[in-house]
Amino acid sequence: MKEPTLYKIVRPPLAFLFKMVYRPSTEGEENIPKEGKIILAGNHTHLLNCFSVAIATKRCVHFLAKAELMKGIGKYIFPGLGIIPIDRSKSGKEAVVTTEKYLEDGKLIAIFPEGTINRTDDPMMPFKGGAVKIACDADCEIVPFAITGKYKPFKKGPKIKFLPPIKVEKGSLKAANKKLEEMVLKEVVKEGK
Repeated sequence: MKEPTLYKIVRPPLAFLFKMVYRPSTEGEENIPKEGKIILAGNHTHLLNCFSVAIATKRCVHFLAKAELMKGIGKYIFPGLGIIPIDRSKSGKEAVVTTEKYLEDGKLIAIFPEGTINRTDDPMMPFKGGAVKIACDADCEIVPFAITGKYKPFKKGPKIKFLPPIKVEKGSLKAANKKLEEMVLKEVVKEGK
C-alpha cells in the first residue's frame, strides 16, 4: 500500500507555515518508531491538533476522522491525505477493519480517543475504547501523546509530548484504556490545558 501522493506534496510547505505561524514545540518524538505499525493516541483540543501530530514525524500519519469530512470537496481531498473515515452513526466496524489493514501494512495511525474536540471545561474527556481495541487486534503498540497550550498566531504555541509506547494485552482492554487515559491526562494537567 503506497503512501498518499497528496500528503507527500502538501506536508512540507504546510509544516513550514504551521511552524512559522503557531510556533509549536515537540517532546518525546523519539518514542515514535521510524518504521512499522504503530498507533498514536492522545487528547483533542483543537482542529489544528492534526498538524501538531503530523509535523512531529517524517512518516505519513493516517488519521481516523468523521465520515462527514468526506462530503463535497472533502471526498476529493481527504483520501489523498490518508484520512480513514469513520461513520459515527454506525458501529464503525468497517473503519476498524480498514485501520487494521493499514497497520498490517506497517503504517502509522493517529487516533483521538475522546472522539471529538474537547470543548468542555474539563482538562480531558473520557477515552473511548477504539484505540486499545484496534491495537490489541492488530498486535501493535500505542504511543500516547498529550497536547497542551493554545494556537495563537506568532505567540508561544502548543506543545505536544509523546510518551513511551504501551502494549495492550488480550483480555485487558478496559485496563489498557484506563492506563492510556491516565497517562495522557497526567501530562495535560501537569502542563495545563
